[in-house]
Amino acid sequence: MTVEMLNRDCRMPRLIPNRSLRWFAAGAVLLLGGCAVGPNFVKPKAHVPAHWSGTALRNGTAGASRISTREPKSVAWWSDFHDPLLSSLVQQSAAQNLDVREAVLRIREAEAQTAMLSGALWPSLSANAAWSRQRVSTNTPNGFLFSGKFPGLPPSITNPYNQYQLGLGLSWGLDLFGGTRRAIEAANAQTRAAVYDARGVMLSMVSDVAQTYIELRGAQMRKAILERTLATQRALLQLTRDRYDAGLTSNLDVQNAATELSTTRAQLPLADEQITLDINQLSKLMARPPEALRAELVRAQPVPPVPPVVPIGLPSDLLRRRPDIRAAEANLHAATAEIGVAVSEFFPRITLTAGGGYQSEGLSQLIQTASHFATFGPSIDLPIFEGGRIRATVRLRRLQAKQAAVAYARTVLNALNQVEDTLAAYGADQTQRVSLEAAVKSSRNALALARQRYESGVANFIVVLDAERTEQQTELELASATTAVSLDLVRLYKALGGGWQSPSLAAARHTGAGRRATMHD
Repeated sequence: MTVEMLNRDCRMPRLIPNRSLRWFAAGAVLLLGGCAVGPNFVKPKAHVPAHWSGTALRNGTAGASRISTREPKSVAWWSDFHDPLLSSLVQQSAAQNLDVREAVLRIREAEAQTAMLSGALWPSLSANAAWSRQRVSTNTPNGFLFSGKFPGLPPSITNPYNQYQLGLGLSWGLDLFGGTRRAIEAANAQTRAAVYDARGVMLSMVSDVAQTYIELRGAQMRKAILERTLATQRALLQLTRDRYDAGLTSNLDVQNAATELSTTRAQLPLADEQITLDINQLSKLMARPPEALRAELVRAQPVPPVPPVVPIGLPSDLLRRRPDIRAAEANLHAATAEIGVAVSEFFPRITLTAGGGYQSEGLSQLIQTASHFATFGPSIDLPIFEGGRIRATVRLRRLQAKQAAVAYARTVLNALNQVEDTLAAYGADQTQRVSLEAAVKSSRNALALARQRYESGVANFIVVLDAERTEQQTELELASATTAVSLDLVRLYKALGGGWQSPSLAAARHTGAGRRATMHD
C-alpha cells in the first residue's frame, strides 16, 4: 500500500523517500486538510444528440396533434387531456397508492441509514453503574494475598468482598482518512437514488392510472358502437322478415340477418368484461377494493382527446427530467464513494478512549476522592496482513463503479430510444386515425345506399350484410385508433420523464417522508 491510493487532491509529493515518513506526512495532511481517500465523484457526461431525429418529428406532426421541441410546461401533464375525472383519479392515487407509500418508506429507510453512519463521526459517551460481590481463590499466588497469612499485610483485607462503581466512558474514532465520510457520502447518494426511485414509481403509477382510464373509455366506446350496430341489425332483421312475409325475399336473408345479430350480441360480454377489469384496476391503483369505483366510472364518457400541441423539449432535457436517469447517476455516485470506503481500510484506525469514575468496596465510601479512578489513551489499529482481502475489496468496488457507469449509459440510451419509438407510434396512430375517420364516413354512406337498393329490390341482401360488416369493423377500428393515440401520448409523457414533480412531493409531505432528500435537487 502506498500513498498513491489517496485522493489526488490529497496526494503527497514523491520527494519524501522514506515509506514511514510518507505515511506520517500523508496522515498529517489528511488531519489538517480533512481530505478523504478514494476518487471524488465526477458527474458523468451522457452522450445525447442535440436534437430529435427528423423521422420522429415528422411522424409526430402527421395528425391533428403536432410535436414541438420547446420546453414543456411545468404542470401536471394529465391536465392536458382536460378531463376533470382523470385529474381527480391521479391526485387520489398519488396519496393512496400502496407502491408509492412503500417507495416513500424506502426514502425514510435510506435517511435512517445515513443518520446511523453520521453518528460515527462524533464521540461516544456512556455512563455505567455496577455492583459485584467477588471471592478470590486463596490457593493461587494472587489469592494468597487475601488469606491474611502474608507477612506485612494487615488481616483486614476481606475475601469475599463487595465492589461498587460509578463511571463515564468516552470513545472517539478519528476519521483521519475519510472512510466514514465516504460511507456517509455513499449513503447520501443512495438516499437520492431512493428519492428518484420513488419518483419513478410515482410516474409509473400516474401513467398506469391514465392508461387504464383511457382504456376504460375506449372499451365503453366500443360497447356503444356494438349497441348501435345491434340496433341497426335489429332493423335489418325486421326488414328482411317484412320482405319475406310479403314474398319479396327468401328465408335465407332472414337467417343471415339473424346470424349477424347474434354474432354482434356475442361481443358485448367481452366489452363488459374489459370495462370491469379496467374499473377494478383503477380501484387497485387507488388502494381500494374491486368495484369501488363502478358508480363513479360506469357512465360512458369519450376517450380524452390529445392536445393540439405537445411540447417535448430537447434530448438533453431527459438528463434532469427522467427519474431513472437521475437514480442511475446517484447509484454511480454511491459506488464511487464506496471505493474510498474500501481504500480507507489500508490506513490506521486511531481511537481516543477515556474513562473515569468511582470504585469502592463500601457504598458509603463510593463518592470520595480516594475512590476516584481515571484512564485515558489513544489506540492505533494498523492492518499488516489481511490475506489480500482489502485489495480484493478495493478491486470489487472499482468494478462495481464501472458497472454503475455502464448502467447509467444504458439508462440514457434506453430513454432516448423510448422517446423516439413513442414519437413514431404517436405519429403513425394519428395518421391511421385520420384515414379511419374517412373510412367510417364512406362505410356509413355505403350502408345507407345498400339498404336503399335492397329495399328497392335492386340489390340482394348479401350486399347489405357486407356493407354493414364493413361499417361496424371500421367504427371499431376507429375507436381502437382513437384510444391508441391517447395511450401513445401517455407513453410519450412517461418516456419524457414528466409528471412526477407535483404529486410525488405532495405524497412525500402527506406521509412525512423524503423532505431532506428532496433538498438535493
